[in-house]
Amino acid sequence: MGLQEYVKKRDFKKTAEPKAGSSKDKDHLMFVIQKHDASRLHYDFRLEMGGVLKSWAVPKGPTLDPKIKHLAMMVEDHPFDYRNFEGIKPKGVYGGGTVIVWDQGTYEPLEQIKGKKAQEKIF
Repeated sequence: MGLQEYVKKRDFKKTAEPKAGSSKDKDHLMFVIQKHDASRLHYDFRLEMGGVLKSWAVPKGPTLDPKIKHLAMMVEDHPFDYRNFEGIKPKGVYGGGTVIVWDQGTYEPLEQIKGKKAQEKIF
């Protein structure tokens, strides 16, 4: 998807959202969950992939019960530096409202984990 849609939706003169950014650590992929109190309270789930943050809006928020399924709608990619973004976007701009980092960390793609287990069996 790239960042074209992200840039098109924003006026960087009115908001402090990052325009770009990329990871310096290619060995550790990041994830972030941001609580976003915009026109409706929701959570944004973001995974670092291909140099950007692939992003999903989760209207009902995360759950700790794996039996409960919540809708996650894919939205535009975000720049890697967005993972640290917190603040208040002004009313009237795209996504206006309060954003806080709710959780963040690293993850390993399932293919990578399966590959490591296969290598362990060989040695």
